[in-house]
Amino acid sequence: MSFDPHSDFFAFEQDFAGTLRCIPMRVRLKLDCCGIKLSLRQWSQFPPQTRRDLLNQPCETAPDQAAYHDRLLALIAAHCDEPPKALASNDDLLWRDTSSVPDCVLAQALRDDVQPPSLTVWQTLDPLQRFVLVKLARSRHENENFVPALQEFDLI
Repeated sequence: MSFDPHSDFFAFEQDFAGTLRCIPMRVRLKLDCCGIKLSLRQWSQFPPQTRRDLLNQPCETAPDQAAYHDRLLALIAAHCDEPPKALASNDDLLWRDTSSVPDCVLAQALRDDVQPPSLTVWQTLDPLQRFVLVKLARSRHENENFVPALQEFDLI
């Protein structure tokens, strides 16, 4: 099992990949980059093709992120019964920092009794991989995927 930067889904996401009933990590990264907090309930109110389109829509550059943000706001207004929410101060951007392995990643590895990535390894990870590890380490309900992610990234 190895990280494929071109795949839409990680191996630990395969149980919902076909239906997109959960928000894929690649979309969660885009949400963080454009500053919108999207609930699973809101996500499920989008038509299936819209969810697929959000997975595939670019969100790398500042103009891409602005377009993604505007599209999300329009989709939430059109399909959802709750208003959009901006992300609070986005301290989840820990994944962008390669000067140290975030404390949450170190703590989750300790809880799971696995070796955390070293600083050298952390610095060589793809930004999406770092994002995933931070998100899974900080999640209250998804950290059962932390060890599978480490395995998928060939870190343990």
